[in-house]
Amino acid sequence: MAIAGIDIGTTGCKCTVCNRDGKILAEAYYEYKSSDRTESNTINPLSVWEGVKFVLKLVVEKVKDIKSIAVTSFGESAVLLDENDNAVMDSYLYTDKHGVKEAKFIEEAIGRKNLNKITSLNAGAMYSVPKIMWIKKEKSEPFKKATKILLFQDYIVFMLSGKRQIDYSLATRTMAFDIDKLDWSNEILDIAGIDINLLSQCVPTGTIAGPIKKHLAQELGINSEIIIVSGCHDQMAAALGTGTLNAGSAVDGTGTVECISAVFDGKNKSVNKSKLYPDNYAIVPYGEDKFITYAVSFTGGALLKWYRDKLNKAQSDFLISVGNNPYEHFNKTMDAVSPTGILILPHFAGAGTPYMNPESVGAIIGLSTQTSAEDIYKALMEGVTYEMRLNIELFEKAGVIIDTIKATGGGAASSQWLQIKADILKKPIVSLGAAQSGTLGCIMLAGVACGEYKNLDEAAKILVKEKEVFYPRELQSKQYDKLFKKYRKLYSAVQQVIMEE
Repeated sequence: MAIAGIDIGTTGCKCTVCNRDGKILAEAYYEYKSSDRTESNTINPLSVWEGVKFVLKLVVEKVKDIKSIAVTSFGESAVLLDENDNAVMDSYLYTDKHGVKEAKFIEEAIGRKNLNKITSLNAGAMYSVPKIMWIKKEKSEPFKKATKILLFQDYIVFMLSGKRQIDYSLATRTMAFDIDKLDWSNEILDIAGIDINLLSQCVPTGTIAGPIKKHLAQELGINSEIIIVSGCHDQMAAALGTGTLNAGSAVDGTGTVECISAVFDGKNKSVNKSKLYPDNYAIVPYGEDKFITYAVSFTGGALLKWYRDKLNKAQSDFLISVGNNPYEHFNKTMDAVSPTGILILPHFAGAGTPYMNPESVGAIIGLSTQTSAEDIYKALMEGVTYEMRLNIELFEKAGVIIDTIKATGGGAASSQWLQIKADILKKPIVSLGAAQSGTLGCIMLAGVACGEYKNLDEAAKILVKEKEVFYPRELQSKQYDKLFKKYRKLYSAVQQVIMEE
């Protein structure tokens, strides 16, 4: 019997089908057309739905006996449907800047501390509710046609099963979810002027929605008994898919952006959640009596891509032309022993946590005539990792202690970078390679929902394959400690310079 996971991203959607032992039986990807992602940071819901049907058709051609499908997606973006379940407009992505005034209005009406306590969030335009308020005001005609408001996970689950339900982790990305009551906040929705009946029912992660719609099963050639499951927010799926299930563990996902997700026990009195709010850390329900919190850098692998395409394009193009991977070449040629001594503030696309400052810029200091291209490449890795150490220290001040970090995503393919992370973060780094942990997390949820696994712990033991462990090196860690003391001052120093008129 096979199990499937669908991962909805902002540029494309993917479906992976595995057997119980984790062997991939089929996989398909659909990239949305460029016209479906406009310069105003929107995405066409219909294109996403057509993409989901496309990948399902492809995998079903290879695997007929799929028992269950779980859905994960990116967060925040709202899908507005009319009475015929057609999208009334494109969906605004979290990167769109509309909703700033609306977010501030909610914060002032309810109070920052109260907003923190209810939602675990600081007010921001990236979240769903401020965007919906802006749409209601500025796009009133399409808004009047809306009879349902969903996010992309519950949109796809609804289109597949006919059941409107959203899991807790994705609901937290709206800025209207009460993390203690595990339901929508009537107070926030009343302030925002949003009818609660437009929203999906809040359910635990991994809740079964029901069987696939019969007409859809016939259209796609799928067994009509297949179970559709509400997965979770994509960051949580990545944590599940690495087996990061218990307090003290964390996952470091390094793709275009970098995100460290840390698990903590809700009953642990040494954890002070209120200390996480000022530094913009979201807190998300993560199973019974557990929570997960995120540290985000908007540049992870994006900085290495910048180096490849902007600073070392000629060599990169040559390496590609002869069939070599530029990153593998750069990794092998950089100094694997000594820190560079160069400090790079990795805010090339603004600052993520703890600052959440879109106006912050990147900086490089410590260059000399002796600096090589390889030094800059390694320093980019170091800079991103310094930023994550800053976040981890703030986690630990709030009582969220991390013992071990599991690494996944494209960045986990570099053993050199993983060793740098172990040295700077002073934590063991467990490599999972470039495993597609998001889809795997979905498959784990689908497998538990249909009874293939007793629980997520059993699923993780069977499906998660650890590769190599990188331990901190004492000498290098001491050298990085000295450099990190300087790095801590870099953000405020750069801010002082760029803010001067």
